Amino acid sequence: MENIPIFDGHNDTLLNLSLKGRGRGRSFFERSKFGHVDLPRAKEGNFAGGFFACFAPPDPKGGWTEEDALVLHEGGYVVTDSPALPPDYALMSAERLTDKLFEIEAESEGKLKVVRTADEIEECLRSGAIAAILHFEGAENLGEDPSSLEDFYERGLRSLGLVWSRPNKYANGVPFRFPASPDTGAGLTGAGKELVRECDRLGVMVDLSHLNERGFWDVAELSEAPLVATHSNAHAICPSTRNLTDGQLDAIRDSDGIVGVNFAVGFLRRDGANSRDTPLDVVANHVDHLVERLGVSRVGFGSDFDGAMTPRELSDPSSLPKLMGKLRERGYGEEELHKLAHENWLRVLREAWK
Repeated sequence: MENIPIFDGHNDTLLNLSLKGRGRGRSFFERSKFGHVDLPRAKEGNFAGGFFACFAPPDPKGGWTEEDALVLHEGGYVVTDSPALPPDYALMSAERLTDKLFEIEAESEGKLKVVRTADEIEECLRSGAIAAILHFEGAENLGEDPSSLEDFYERGLRSLGLVWSRPNKYANGVPFRFPASPDTGAGLTGAGKELVRECDRLGVMVDLSHLNERGFWDVAELSEAPLVATHSNAHAICPSTRNLTDGQLDAIRDSDGIVGVNFAVGFLRRDGANSRDTPLDVVANHVDHLVERLGVSRVGFGSDFDGAMTPRELSDPSSLPKLMGKLRERGYGEEELHKLAHENWLRVLREAWK
């Protein structure tokens, strides 16, 4: 069987490479038993690149951690709402991780390229270089002044998630809850609506993952670009706030957008459990549901590598051929697999960036 290049909707590798502690601070260029994404494992699994997120972790001075905020209850969980970040802290984090991506590009000697157009992604697919999209996960990364969007665009920013799962001046992220609806609060602020318009003008793709449902519908009404959720799953299978309802999926279909299937086990399983013993069939079930709802031309992958617990069988990019094999078992043909692996992302990005 042909090894198909896989373009990925989301990873948190830049932060993982930058943090200190067990297995962190590792090199992107050396194979590691820690973390998920490095060059040797990427090459082994035909990982062709994707969205490299700049994510500002919780402010250490704020005292909030996801682990401490977790409250279990019978049949599910609630994570106490994360506070908003100080804009100067978020901007500093974004600048540091942006610099990290360009450092990797410079050190890679052509093995990784920060891409700004769909044509550049296609060239990377032909040459075998990893194509990296600079992505901000949370518009607080722009700092106090949203006009910095244009400055970051000039540096290479091509994708912006309005929120992580916390509020900012633009929108409200969904707090982590299971089972629960993604309808968890107010929609976009006036500044958020203006930011969406500016993204459309510049050609910065707006990512709807982590955004609450009212914010989602605000973007759907405002934006003329395809609707995109880079790393989200089907709420009908796993009723987490982080997943998309069938109504939201229908809106993405009608915009000719895309959903990247998230490998985070807590957003895959019907019971919401955080267990690595989650079979590939569970991932394939989400692919099947999204394909049924959206069509095979509007589904891709959005792994959440280096940002979440993934199934043991999808332990890092070298495992991606196992997922492709599972989808072949489900009856997906080679033409459909090429669409899921990278062609659908190319189509949507070409439209969003025009």
